[in-house]
Formats: sequence, C-alpha cells, structure tokens
Amino acid sequence: MWNNFPEDPQFEEDVRQAEIAIEANIFPERIYQGSSGSYFVKNKDNKTIGVFKPKDEEPYGQLNPKWTKWMQKLCCPCCFGRSCLVLNQGYLSEAGASLVDQKLFLNIVPKTKVVKLASKTFNYNAFDRTKASAKQNLYENVPAVGKHFKRLGLPPKVGSFQLFVNGYKDADFWLRRFESEALPESTARKFQHLFERLVVLDYIIRNTDRGNDNWLIKYEPACADQGDEWSMVEHPEISLAAIDNGLAFPYKHPDEWRAYPYHWAWLPQAKIPFSDEIKELVLPQINDMNFVQDLCEDLYELFKTDKGFDRATFGKQMAVMRGQILNLSQALKDGKSPVELVQMRGVTVERTKGGFGRIRSDSDTFTQSVSSRNPFFSWC
Repeated sequence: MWNNFPEDPQFEEDVRQAEIAIEANIFPERIYQGSSGSYFVKNKDNKTIGVFKPKDEEPYGQLNPKWTKWMQKLCCPCCFGRSCLVLNQGYLSEAGASLVDQKLFLNIVPKTKVVKLASKTFNYNAFDRTKASAKQNLYENVPAVGKHFKRLGLPPKVGSFQLFVNGYKDADFWLRRFESEALPESTARKFQHLFERLVVLDYIIRNTDRGNDNWLIKYEPACADQGDEWSMVEHPEISLAAIDNGLAFPYKHPDEWRAYPYHWAWLPQAKIPFSDEIKELVLPQINDMNFVQDLCEDLYELFKTDKGFDRATFGKQMAVMRGQILNLSQALKDGKSPVELVQMRGVTVERTKGGFGRIRSDSDTFTQSVSSRNPFFSWC
C-alpha cells in the first residue's frame, strides 16, 4: 500500500476508492484547463471524488503535457517561473495550504494530502510505458520470470490529492450576481466571515495566484423547491472553497516587476475591517509562539518528504510565513481591513538559532527584518 493515513481513515478510504476504480479501468480524466497536468479522479461508480496533481506534471515539470509552459521556458527564459517560489513544489503547497487551514480551523480548503497514484491516462515517458508493457508480457508469457517482479504496471506518481467539492461555481460567477442582487443580511454576514477566512489563509501562505477563478462559492436555497431565485429565500446558505493553492509558500517576498496580487483586495468586502468573529478564531493561535512553531514543524514534516528538499530554503519559506503571521496579528489588533493588511510592508522572521524539531530551548532566537519599501501596488 502506498497511501496510508492512519490519522485520517476517511481520507484513506477515499483514496482507496480511487485505486479500486483505476483497477476496474475507470481512469482519471485530464483537466484541460490550466497550465499543468491535473486529473479528475473517480470512484467505481464513475463519480468524481478528487483532483490529483502529479509533481512531474506541474507547470515546469519534466512531464507537463501542456506545451505552453515548455514554449515559455524555451523562448522566454527570462520570464520563466516565479522567482520567489521553489519550482515543482506545487503539490506540497497544495497539501501545505490544507494543513494550515486545518490547524487554524478555517475549514475552507478541501482536504488535501500527498498521495501516490498510477494510471495509464497520466503522462508518462516512452521508456516507462515500454518497460511496463514488457514486464506485463513477461508475466503473462513467462510466469517463472514474471513472478519475481516486485510490481507490474506503470510507476506511481507522487502528487497532491484534493477531495472534490460538489455544487460550487467559480467565485466570479456569484460575485457578478452579488453586484446586481444584494444578499440577504444574514447571508451577507456569513459570506463576509468566510471571505475573511480566505484572506487569512492566502496572507499566511502568501498565495501568489489567487484570482476569482480559483476560489469557489456554493449557494444553497433554504428549501429545494424554491429554485434558484434567492429573492424568494429568507435565509439561503452560502459556502466557500479555496482551491488551487499550488503557488504559495515563497522563500522571499515577491520583488520583481510582476506583482502577484491578491485579487480579492479589489472586492468591496476587502474594505470592511476584520470582524470580531475572525479575531476570536485566529488571534489566540497566531499570537502563541508555540502554535506558530508547531505549524512550522508540521510543514517541515510534510515538505521534507520531497526528494529535492533543501533545509535552508525551507527555513526561508518559514521566515516569510512567520512575517506574514506577524503582520496579520498586528492588523487584527489594530482593526484594519484586508486591503489595509496587504498594504503593510513585508516582514520576515528568521530563526537564527535552534532548528526544526519538536524540542524547544531557551537558545532559540528570531531575527525580524522589515522591507524598506511599501508594496508597489495597493493590492499586494
């Protein structure tokens, strides 16, 4: 078994259902939007249950099936990638965002973990496909030899597996509707709180790719027979899901000409000061240095599983995250709004003594550095 999650048996069962479906020739289907190889994963009933994003099919991965990024790397290397991010670490960023979401009880990121899956619909090179075919032929035609193979089939790919959410639409769809049809007051308050949770998540992980097409909103009428006309509904339900978190956890604050803005900073909800509700949820945790260090340690345990893991680079990623947490804490205490939060100068908090490990010591020290300039744009 590749995928064991004893701390989360339900997630393990979901992944197992995906494996059973693949064994029954119900294969993941490639998602043709986006700039990487990602796949809708189904169960044996042909129902979509997750989204799998293999590491080697990320935008700059060696097996990315989308030719646009290959052309960019070939023809315009000066604009290749995002210089503040670690290349081909998007799958860890997806799982890391889910980890932060759960630790802070935000509950807006569909559960995401690192798994291994194999499917003939994934993008493999010719060598792997030829090797898998040859082993299968030997196993069928020369059993005496084939029985010694450790495994048959294509090699499993490591990547992020995010549980699929049903009934949601791109935020842009609902935001346009909000402009012409005001939400009922109680629903608007709930949406504002969910929006603030999104702000908290994106700011802490320093998401460099949050547009209105990669967070989702679900609107549910109070009664199904009232249809989709919310003017008839007294208290419609509203939910939010933050997906596509693969371009976060930079090792430095973005400092190039491209801004990587938080697009939600343009919304009217961003001009409203943070609510007491979000302060009560988040402040007690992010003000606790032990909580922040535990969060860094949990991310360390996740990120170190990558073959290309570099301890020094990870330390820089955590220095940025600690700085973001420090700014967020101050903004919440000062009664700032989300748009005022993103106008604060970038801060890094580097752990200069000690290291990554569960044991703390009095020798642990931290150095704080503040950017010499304000963000170039007001939405950064």
